[in-house]
Amino acid sequence: MRKVLLGFYLLFLGYNSHAQELDTLRFEVFMKWVESFHPMASQAEIYLGMGEMEVRKARGGFDPLLYGTIDQKDFSEKTYYDKREAGLKIPTVAGIELNGAFEQNSGQFLNPENSVPSGGLLAAGASLNLGQGLILDERRAALRQAQLYQQSTESERVKLLNELYLKGYEAYWNWSLAFSNLLVLQEGYKLTLNRYEGVRQSFFQGDLAAIDTVEAFSQLLNRQYKLQSAENAYFKATQELNSYLWNEGGEPMVLDQEILPQVLGEIGASSLDFEALRTSVGNHPELIIADYELAGLGIEKKLKAQSLLPVVKLKYNFLVEDLGGFGSAPFFENNYKWGISAYTPLLWRKARGSVALANAKIDFKQNSRDLKELQLRTKLESELNSWEVLSKQVNVFKRNVDNLDRLLDGELRKFEIGESSLFLVNAREVSVLDSRITLNELLAKQKLAFGKARFAAGLGF
Repeated sequence: MRKVLLGFYLLFLGYNSHAQELDTLRFEVFMKWVESFHPMASQAEIYLGMGEMEVRKARGGFDPLLYGTIDQKDFSEKTYYDKREAGLKIPTVAGIELNGAFEQNSGQFLNPENSVPSGGLLAAGASLNLGQGLILDERRAALRQAQLYQQSTESERVKLLNELYLKGYEAYWNWSLAFSNLLVLQEGYKLTLNRYEGVRQSFFQGDLAAIDTVEAFSQLLNRQYKLQSAENAYFKATQELNSYLWNEGGEPMVLDQEILPQVLGEIGASSLDFEALRTSVGNHPELIIADYELAGLGIEKKLKAQSLLPVVKLKYNFLVEDLGGFGSAPFFENNYKWGISAYTPLLWRKARGSVALANAKIDFKQNSRDLKELQLRTKLESELNSWEVLSKQVNVFKRNVDNLDRLLDGELRKFEIGESSLFLVNAREVSVLDSRITLNELLAKQKLAFGKARFAAGLGF
């Protein structure tokens, strides 16, 4: 699996230099790997397919309908009636329903209104809603809402990828923090081990008292304990990172132990464009999704408003005995049938209640959307302030670490010439090691604040 990972590394960054560079999993490579192969990234793509299927389902409301019926009655060796009809209905997005039918009826007791020529009768026409359903009906509303959902799936996809981005971001820099702290404590342990060996030799030579070896050994055990804790923290962080590594075949990967993260202190500081992020938060995926939901509620409101109109349906069919008859006679002169139907409730309580409920839903969603935008902008300002403060703290603490290093160097020189004690050297060294760990934590927090600020602005990969 390591070869696959390094192959990906070389593919994206084009490294072909030292082996030590090949053993470093850079942050950019890790994030590109996560974006390309993590199951959640594949799941985000499913959203787009769901939107397409929703539109396809809504378009099914406009599918042509082919139908046919046979109704026959025979009794006492008499054919009372034999009615047969086949036809086609074609709904359109304009709200007009086109239809065509072939009718063939016979029988001794056939209702006179069903009498047609012996060869059958062809009819072609349309029906149109002149009142309720003229502007919008359920089929057209369902299609428009499905199209809005399809558009919103892109924002759902971005939202899911942004969440993956932040989780992967945190996993990598926590891994880097654990490794950077491990290096500090490994160095501290080696220094203490070397000092302990030196104190023992000095004791055997009679230059130091036995109590000095006890103190040096106690310091060594304390550093060993802290080193073991750091090794455990690094192991846990590596396991967490492994959960974000998958190969092209969708199988989980285990990172080779020889592959290491970037060291925090060796990474340059990142910068944030505050105004650009403040502008980006206005296009946050969550706000865009809320806007699409509001648009969908607007369509629902228009559909409910149609119920305030009376139902008026106009039907017209032109009748001919064969296909050649179409166009041979003007409409409403001969061989046609038409009709109009109308009805309306007197109080419209159901319609008015539906419209009022739709308005309430819109107001509720609009308020939620406005509140969400305020929360997102507040969160962004908080993250920007955290990043700015942490950047200042990093600069201040770097100077503190440099000063503590100089104090330790001075104390070591004094110890070598016999003007200092092992206790003072150890105290200086503990301060340096603790300050380096604190600096690593500040650097990691600064990195995490960078990612959280981008996430709060709706940005990710």
